[in-house]
Amino acid sequence: MTKTVVIASNNAHKADEIRSALDFEGWEFKTLAELGIISDPDEDADSFEGNARIKALAAHTASGGLAALADDSGLVVDALDGAPGVYSSRYAGEHGNDGDNNTKLLCELENVKPADRTARFMCCLVFIDEDGTETVASGTVEGHIGYEARGENGFGYDPLFLPVELDGKTTFAQISQGEKAKLSHRGNALRQLKRKLSGK
Repeated sequence: MTKTVVIASNNAHKADEIRSALDFEGWEFKTLAELGIISDPDEDADSFEGNARIKALAAHTASGGLAALADDSGLVVDALDGAPGVYSSRYAGEHGNDGDNNTKLLCELENVKPADRTARFMCCLVFIDEDGTETVASGTVEGHIGYEARGENGFGYDPLFLPVELDGKTTFAQISQGEKAKLSHRGNALRQLKRKLSGK
């Protein structure tokens, strides 16, 4: 019997990563658009978990009770007291884009020395099953913020983020999506969620 899980997103890359990580037999993952569902709740929580829960509950309700999975993630910079945090996607304003956000981040860190440019990507996943049972998982990846954008892959702050697992000179935007998935905050959160859902 097939179990349909609605992904509270229309991001194709994110959907592919979820399908690859949560490869449970008989499960199929569909984006909101694939199911013809419109769900765009206000993400007004003050934490990644809170925003992920808002999106998961909205998708669960809008789909008529299907299992739903949502994530919320962002960049946390120590020198900026945790900013941009939950405002990562709109750091430069509601109408800003990745380039604007990266430009603002570099400006905010202009006089911050290398040792103090520590940061991490954080991701929280909220899975709500058909019966309303909730499972929460989270993942992080530590790194530093560089001084210039480098790389053509990825999105968001990837061109500025130097993960500690690499050589300190390579950004997330300079590696493949497959390599990134092995290191990333979302990849780590998905692996934790799979363990929890598997009962391991």
